[in-house]
Amino acid sequence: MTFSPDLEQFRTRVRAHIANHRPELPRLAGTRSPDVETMPRYRQWCASLFTEGLLGSDWPVEWGGEGRADPLREYVVDQELAAAKLPRPVGAWNLVCGALFDYGSPTQKEHHLPRIRSFDDLWCQLFSEPGAGSDLAALRTSAIRVGDEWVVNGQKVWTTHAHVADFGFLLARTDPAAGKHAGISAFVVDMRAAGVTVRPLREMTGSSDFNEVFLDDVRLPADALIGQPGEGWAIARTALAHERGQSLREDSATDRVRRLVELSADDGPVGADAEARRELGRLYARSSVADLLGLEGVLKDAAGHTTVYDAPVVKVLFSETNLDINTYALDAMGARGVLTEGSPQAVAGGLFQDAFLWARGFTISAGSNEVMRNVIAERGLGLPKG
Repeated sequence: MTFSPDLEQFRTRVRAHIANHRPELPRLAGTRSPDVETMPRYRQWCASLFTEGLLGSDWPVEWGGEGRADPLREYVVDQELAAAKLPRPVGAWNLVCGALFDYGSPTQKEHHLPRIRSFDDLWCQLFSEPGAGSDLAALRTSAIRVGDEWVVNGQKVWTTHAHVADFGFLLARTDPAAGKHAGISAFVVDMRAAGVTVRPLREMTGSSDFNEVFLDDVRLPADALIGQPGEGWAIARTALAHERGQSLREDSATDRVRRLVELSADDGPVGADAEARRELGRLYARSSVADLLGLEGVLKDAAGHTTVYDAPVVKVLFSETNLDINTYALDAMGARGVLTEGSPQAVAGGLFQDAFLWARGFTISAGSNEVMRNVIAERGLGLPKG
């Protein structure tokens, strides 16, 4: 595929920005949060991507954007950041801005949108609960109006980046008598407010990027409400649609296989025998299909021709191919496959060990692959529900 002259010019801009502003920051696997000590540099780096106009072109003109989404530009930024091994902006910034564009009050927009672009504020998504994961509308966290305040009580879980977030985008039930979709409202929560307790969840990756969040008599000002009471479900759908359209994509699966080929050269730690070559060839073929389907999705998005099953197909193929690549890598390394980053004997600095620990999560997050297969079967192929 060849890019248009405008897109090639944009790629040159991205590369120039990286060359001139490259931070000393690692590109982390999965959804890992920036370390506290690197947070000032991380915020500055993310802000520079907006200031230079490399991200956020879909924002309204009055808030610093161009008023139009450009999936191909986003694809170029993804490619260049991955090639440079640089981090991407994390957090719920692309979720909450979609909610504020359509439902936020003038005061909310004036305060929060500039601080999102400057990355002065990092956001988290306070949606999932212990009893309301895949069935989000079953959430039980409550928000009761008391005078000029909302009093919130409940628990959220699997909240990514909550331990480093400044604000949270909260869904809570404000009308328990209404239907389960109709009684939900959306709020802005100061993560440092009295009654907010964040408890990191230790993961098998060794990091703690998911969190439990406890909300005990948290008092929110009346203007913390986004939109009107009962509009929370519609607001969440709008925000999630914006997030799906703007989310940065994962690294190329074929690049990971190429790295394995480099390691296998000259009878390296991954092996270079005939069976290894055959397996690497199979993985490269699968990863090429995954990458090309991802690119097809970008092109369909740019042309306005996406379907409800496009993203699930790519998600299933990428996540399962990615898992198989990293599983093969560790198996081929033998005893050295147990060595993680930080060990001087770890192969490729522990790259594949870290990726393997994250890989299973990709088959579950953003909708488990079992659910995605149902979407593909029922909505894509027209098969009857099981």
